[in-house]
Amino acid sequence: MYQIYTVSELTAGIRDLLEEKFPFVWVSGEISNFHVPVSKHFYFTLKDENAQIAAVMFKGQNRNLKFQPEDGMRITGLGRISVYMPRGTYQIIFEYLEPAGIGALQSGFEQLKARLSAEGLFDPEHKKPLPLLPKKISIITSPTGAVIHDILNIIARRFPNIHIEILPVKVQGQGAEQEIVSAIELLNERGDADAAILARGGGSLEDLQAFNSEKVARAVFASEIPIISAVGHETDFTVADFVADLRAPTPSAAAELAVPLKSDLVRHCSRLSMSLNESFYRYIRHRRKLLGNMSERLVHPAKKIQAFRLKTDDLTARLIRIFVNKVRQKREHLSLRTEQLRSLNPSAILSRGYSIASSIPDKTVIRDADSVSDGQMIELRLANGMLICRVERKV
Repeated sequence: MYQIYTVSELTAGIRDLLEEKFPFVWVSGEISNFHVPVSKHFYFTLKDENAQIAAVMFKGQNRNLKFQPEDGMRITGLGRISVYMPRGTYQIIFEYLEPAGIGALQSGFEQLKARLSAEGLFDPEHKKPLPLLPKKISIITSPTGAVIHDILNIIARRFPNIHIEILPVKVQGQGAEQEIVSAIELLNERGDADAAILARGGGSLEDLQAFNSEKVARAVFASEIPIISAVGHETDFTVADFVADLRAPTPSAAAELAVPLKSDLVRHCSRLSMSLNESFYRYIRHRRKLLGNMSERLVHPAKKIQAFRLKTDDLTARLIRIFVNKVRQKREHLSLRTEQLRSLNPSAILSRGYSIASSIPDKTVIRDADSVSDGQMIELRLANGMLICRVERKV
């Protein structure tokens, strides 16, 4: 069964394929139909003898150009391929432009960048974080020129007493590449710096060639100490920028990224101290109030003992009263039961003149005259003593 795409889905899929296949490419050609609307973005067509492509360079990038593009000018630029979905047309969005004429260096740069990127040297997971407050910063740059002075001035202004080490190197020309590599290796051998800045001023692609070399790129990648790359101007891109743990648009920006403002840290510490003091005093006040409430509820031990004694005396008196009442009630009950028993005692009945007749010899109490016969011997029990009688006759 066929999958049916909407126009938007198909166009978005084409855009994704193009952007994935060509994230950044160097392109050379001739400018035509160049125009700048009120947005200040550059719009033009880049063409050669057999093809053309729509191109755009946004204001944020084109304001840093060192030349003014115009129709008929041949240029080389770094850009990314994208698709303008409302029209369904593909275009290149340029990040960097320069007049044509140094295509070999650009091609070598692009090839090396693609190869190192495929190896994973640019991947974010390899980027080491910068320390919040480094104790020592090493600067790998030329010891002369404005770059080192700018960096030192900015660091001194932001945090005056940070330890700064300068590793002097050539930044262009013969031997520059090896000096930079040796400086990075020395930096890691010592291992006493918390961060490093690899810096130089702006220049042409030829001037920046040392920072586009594979040896420097791999040395930067292998460094255990975080390295900030600050090569050239904001629009200059080198292989070292992609490999470094952080890219700064300028050397001055690198100094600002490497060192926090001491005044900000002092204010932050002051705020934390005030907050800590307030929290501590609030805690003390709360505990004092709690202690006061507990103190009010506490009773002196002597008073407690006195109260327990009074309570014990009261309970003892009540217990005695209850016990005496119980004894009296039991005695009265016993007297009553005694009287009842006494009234039911056969001896007491006999004392009133009655007697108990019983047969001889089985001692059976005679209750009916018919139970005896004339002449039978019977026993009469009196209050005092017994009588042996014989039945003369029954009445």
